[in-house]
Amino acid sequence: MDTECHCTEHSNRNTNAILYNILSQMECRDPRQSNRKHGWRPHGCACDRRQQVCLKRPSHACQQASAVLLKTVHFMRNLPAFNQLPPNDQVSLLHRCWPPLLILGLAQEGVSFEVTDRPADSLLKKILLNGQESLDREREQPTMAGVSKLKSCLKRFASLDLSPKEYAYLKGTMIFNPDVPQLDAALFIEGLQQEAQQALREVVQPPRPGDHHGRFARILLAASALQTVTPTLLTELFFRPLIGQADVGELLVDMLLCR
Repeated sequence: MDTECHCTEHSNRNTNAILYNILSQMECRDPRQSNRKHGWRPHGCACDRRQQVCLKRPSHACQQASAVLLKTVHFMRNLPAFNQLPPNDQVSLLHRCWPPLLILGLAQEGVSFEVTDRPADSLLKKILLNGQESLDREREQPTMAGVSKLKSCLKRFASLDLSPKEYAYLKGTMIFNPDVPQLDAALFIEGLQQEAQQALREVVQPPRPGDHHGRFARILLAASALQTVTPTLLTELFFRPLIGQADVGELLVDMLLCR
């Protein structure tokens, strides 16, 4: 099986427009080459790990993600048990749980999106942004591999077809995480997580008689995969176009504490 990466070859051909057009015409006559033209990569190609991408329709997808994030903060603010926690614990839990909660919200709302290759900055943009450019390079940009993990999570929850109650209690297990460092009320939070897990177990709707425990296990397994999606990917993909250099976590804290 051919495992050679052809991405560099494809990129090099783009450097000469005339030569690229000639080769493109030749590739159209050869079905074996057409896959390379359209960005096909062999299974396991490492290029996905470094191929930077961005949203195809950023205005639409960013608005949807922002609406989900706003609902997430309101959900947390309306939990009586969460409001009983010390403010510092609330902030710590929020910083840890907002990424998985956002993904659950995207799945619950049925949000879909497409990505495309991130265009290279023009020379004029590099000149005009000068100092800003260095900040952009320092931030980790979304990659095809990261987006694939996100889409895999969304697909798994879509196939599970959770009810509103199942989503609510699953979010509770994510919010009340006693493993977050330096919590003042860690034991109380651990008890809340156990209550949320028990409530989730009780409301899980088995697709077939006798499959109750199997479905509960699949939900927990899908939930564990949420940790594979980094906060940086979610921030850069959905929110950086809207908030600029602001920190998502700090904005969420302001929203949470604004009573």
